[in-house]
Amino acid sequence: MILETPEKFQASCVAPSKTSWEALYFAFRGKEILVCVTETNGFRIPTFENIQDAKITTIQKHYIGVFKGIDCYAVETLETQEIPEMMQWVGLRVVFAKIDNSLFALAGRSYQIIDWDRTHKFCGQCGLETILSDDERVKICLKCQQKHYPRISPAVMALISRGHEFLLARSHHFPAGMFSALAGFSEPGETLEQTVHREVYEEVGIKVFNLRYFASQPWPFPHSMMIAFHCDYKSGEIECDETEIEAADWFSAKNLPPRLPGDISIARQLVNSKLEI
Repeated sequence: MILETPEKFQASCVAPSKTSWEALYFAFRGKEILVCVTETNGFRIPTFENIQDAKITTIQKHYIGVFKGIDCYAVETLETQEIPEMMQWVGLRVVFAKIDNSLFALAGRSYQIIDWDRTHKFCGQCGLETILSDDERVKICLKCQQKHYPRISPAVMALISRGHEFLLARSHHFPAGMFSALAGFSEPGETLEQTVHREVYEEVGIKVFNLRYFASQPWPFPHSMMIAFHCDYKSGEIECDETEIEAADWFSAKNLPPRLPGDISIARQLVNSKLEI
């Protein structure tokens, strides 16, 4: 399932005057999120009451909105924060499939906000300290008034079809045996479609046509927006850019690589959509 906008979530950066005990706290220590462990070894997002009982110290806190009538906050804790046995620090990917999809999407949103605040404490134009706006998700320089919004890096992904076959490739940093759709970041002045054509040709030497939008997915590792396309093979032979691609080949539903991307990713959903045809 593509992780769409969480149901019954209303985004906001203006916090209520009082924090309720039931408020959800998406708390991070570096890249790890704090979870409560259930009796069945599942996870749940801690509440404000859990945070208070565990004496968690927060060093930054952002209101992100209301989910099913419950206020939600993104917070950062001390790196040395001690936690009780009922809680764990886990990687964000580990949380997937152990909590509701909508809550996972909110966890990703929270991490991106925390990472943005952490990396924009000072102005990139004049170097002085920035402050949070009261009514907008932006940090403003105290001196030059430069505004620093949360960074979002657009990246395209393309699954190329040739009859019943589709092209998958593996990068040098992929786990052993894993192949995925081609992907790359947009450059200044490019449309998404131009990025697809450029990245495909640069990485495997192939030209494509008939681009069709598939879906998008925020990818909080740390701040990408993945925009996926189906497209058709036009011409060329596979010739891998060895600095980017270790191997690439044509696959089919009856001839899959040893390993595909995890269910969490839009890459897997893109491949699955082809297998279901």
